Amino acid sequence: MSKIYHIYAKGECIYNSLNEKQFQETWQQLQGMVGLMKTDYAVEDLSYESAQVLMEGYGEPSGHDSY
Repeated sequence: MSKIYHIYAKGECIYNSLNEKQFQETWQQLQGMVGLMKTDYAVEDLSYESAQVLMEGYGEPSGHDSY
């Protein structure tokens, strides 16, 4: 089993199927950019979803969490 992540801005998926390391780096960068730069987005507009997936073959996700 492995965990993948999808990142959303205002409900629109902007990054999908990130592994743990990619997610951590991207999530921190996005929160920093939104907080520092003048954009149409606020930190509250960012969200993510995680899903457990099987690493063998193409397995189906076994469940997910949203934040």
